[in-house]
Formats: sequence, structure tokens, C-alpha cells
Amino acid sequence: MDTPILDFVRAYAQSGTVRAHMPGHKGRGPLGIEALDLTEIQGADSLYEADGIIRRSEENASRLFGSRMTLYSTEGSSLCIRAMLLTAWKEGKKRGLAPVLLAGRNVHKTVLSAACLLDFDIAWLYGAGETCLSARPDEAEIAAALSRMDPKPFALYLTSPDYLGGMADIGSAAKVCAEFGVPLLVDNAHGAYLRFLSPSLHPLSLGAQMCCDSAHKTLPALTGAAYLHAGGWPGLTVREVRENMALFGSTSPSYLTLASLDGVNGLLAGDWSEKLSRFCLRLTCLKLELFRAGWALYDSDPLRLTLWASESGYRGDELAGILRQKGIECEFADPDFTVLMLSPGQEEDDFRIGRTLLSIPIRKSLEHTPPPVQRGKKACSIREAMLAPSEAVPAEKALGRILAAPCVSCPPAVPILICGELVTKEAIDAFKYYGIRTLSVVREG
Repeated sequence: MDTPILDFVRAYAQSGTVRAHMPGHKGRGPLGIEALDLTEIQGADSLYEADGIIRRSEENASRLFGSRMTLYSTEGSSLCIRAMLLTAWKEGKKRGLAPVLLAGRNVHKTVLSAACLLDFDIAWLYGAGETCLSARPDEAEIAAALSRMDPKPFALYLTSPDYLGGMADIGSAAKVCAEFGVPLLVDNAHGAYLRFLSPSLHPLSLGAQMCCDSAHKTLPALTGAAYLHAGGWPGLTVREVRENMALFGSTSPSYLTLASLDGVNGLLAGDWSEKLSRFCLRLTCLKLELFRAGWALYDSDPLRLTLWASESGYRGDELAGILRQKGIECEFADPDFTVLMLSPGQEEDDFRIGRTLLSIPIRKSLEHTPPPVQRGKKACSIREAMLAPSEAVPAEKALGRILAAPCVSCPPAVPILICGELVTKEAIDAFKYYGIRTLSVVREG
């Protein structure tokens, strides 16, 4: 498969052309990669008006992912999520659907910023998740919610895999959505690689209308590289989706990131699927070995090793600290879980991780459980809360106040309480459990 962006960038870097254009480093600098960092010069195409090398590269990606259209983002899945929601919101308006999104409660906080900007409401599905990071609503819960809603929401929105690696039943959700005439959108930021398993577990393969993938999370791409995919959505055009991306996107996309996405196409068209299959098998064997040794594991997607640390006698962040001291840096840890994300090419690393964990003694399970998912009481809309004057107050003094901002860092960027909801005693306990001591609340008076 050709790599038109990467080829252009490399050729320009070697051309010796005088760079009387941005960026200011002029192809020279301390990183050593500045020569490959370009802007929209002649021949380089333009991301949101692509009709040259970027468009050809996106068409290559579309064929690899089996999508009707695939568009690139150099601003991660956050940009894709906003554009995906705007697309569904516009299409829903045409069809007379309600300005309401039906969503699993464990959304990334980007969904809240989209709700603020577009002024739509959200009806929540709570599923059977163990923490606020996991919400896996089943077919019955989704069908019951859609049956109650009249008019229907403009989309169902699910996060899968979630930050712990939990997988929603996308196939069943897609069938229910088809019955009710509601499009299914999936935040697949952590699952770009799922397309290249056999069989494919990618949301588009399972019936979703649109999804975002963060290429940098599980594919060999630079940070910020992401895709927005659209599947079977009659009448939707590339021009419309590209304009929706442009509404939220920077006019200065990173060509290093674009070249990275383009280069990944070449890798995916080769033997990467075979490498992925072999590595997933190795990781499955490692998980089985750890389980037999007494480690409590969370049921996660194939490229993630999620340790239920508290069930094995450790706080999740404590275990992450132990592994850090032994030269292993984890993706994420909270009081209960320690999450490691791995990729093909780490064949020696999985042995090291396994040896290290097997050398750490299993202890008695900790006597605490994650706080339940909060079912907040709505006091005002997300938009009203996020745009209102706000103030920071200690969590213990926020009882009865209206939350103004999500107050969670990234990772995992999953809100404990939703903007516009009242802060309850249970919510304060949950914030404290996760180490959040200060809340942003709507200013009174």
C-alpha cells in the first residue's frame, strides 16, 4: 500500500528547499525531526479540504478498516468525538429525533464539552459496571430506554473498550438500535486494533454507524493520531463530516502526526495482523499464568492486562509504584485497579512483566470496594452548568451545590458526577475515594 503523505514529507525534507514558510524552526532544531514537520505548503494538501495526498491516504485507511469513510485527526479522539456527535445531532434534527443523547454513564469528559457546545441533553444508561469507569448496558436495558423515549434520541453512545478494558456487546446494541431507527456511535479510542483480529471486533464490523479510534493508543502511531470512521449511514457525505471536523479542529494540524497515520497504513497492510494474533496469544497465556498464581484479573480486551489489585491485597496505585520501582511504567492506576497496555513488538516485555508480577507476593484482599456509579440529580443542563460563573470549593463543603466542571484528570477523564447535577454526600465520598479534594461548582448569588 502506498504512503503518499510520508513519501511527500520525506522528499521535501531531503530536497534542500529554502523554507520561507512556517514553522519557525525551518527544518532544524534540537529534536532532530524538525525537517519532517511541515505546514500546508504546495502539494502537502489541507486536512479539512483534502483532495490530494491526505485524501488518498484516508482512502487507504478506509479500505483497511472496512469503512465507508475514514477521516484523520491530529488532535486525538477528542476531536473525533465532537465531530461524531455533531454529525449525529444534525442528522437527528433532519429526522425529527430529540436533541437528547442516550449514553453509557462512563463517557469521556469530551462528551460533556460537546453537550455544552451543541446544547443537547443526555439520558444515562448505568449498566452493570463495577466502577464509574465501566458501564456495560445490556440489550434489555438499551431496549427499555429506547422504548420509553418519545421522540427517540439522536443516537446511542457507548464506550468500548472502557479504561479498564471492559467490552460492551456492540453487536446486540447495534441490533436494538436498528429496530428503533437510532444510530449507534462508539468511542473505540482504546480499540483501533480490534479491526485486525480474526474475526474483527471493531465497532463498524459489528454494526455501529460511526466510531472514533485513537491510533496512538494501540497502533504504532504518534500521540494525537486518530480516526473518525463512518459505516452504513445513508446519505452522509465526506464533505459534511469533514466540515464537522473543521468546526472543532485546529487549522494547523501536525504533519508529523499525519505522516505517522499514513505510515501506519503501510504497516497494517503488511503482516501486522499476524503479529497481533501471535502477541494476543502470548498475552492470554501470561494472564492465565498470573491467574493460576493467584492474581485477580479484570476481564479486559486482548491487549490489556488489568490487575484487580485490591482483590490481591494492594491498592492499585501502590502496585503501580512497586512496578515503577522495578522499571515498569503502567498506563493507569486507581485505588482498585492497575492497568497495563501492551502492543505487538513487546515480546520481551511481557516476559519481564510476568516475572516481576510473579515475584510479588499475593496478600489478603483489601476490605474496600469501589463506590457505586453515581446516579446524580439534575439541577440544570450541562450547558448551563459549564458556562455559568463558577468557584472552586473543598469537596466536603460542596454538599447541595451544582457541579460546574467534571473535576477529573486524564487518564481516565471519566466524570464521577455530571455537570449540572447536585453534589450529594455519596458523590463527595466518591470524589474523596479517588483523591479529588476540590470541586468546581456553580457560583451562588
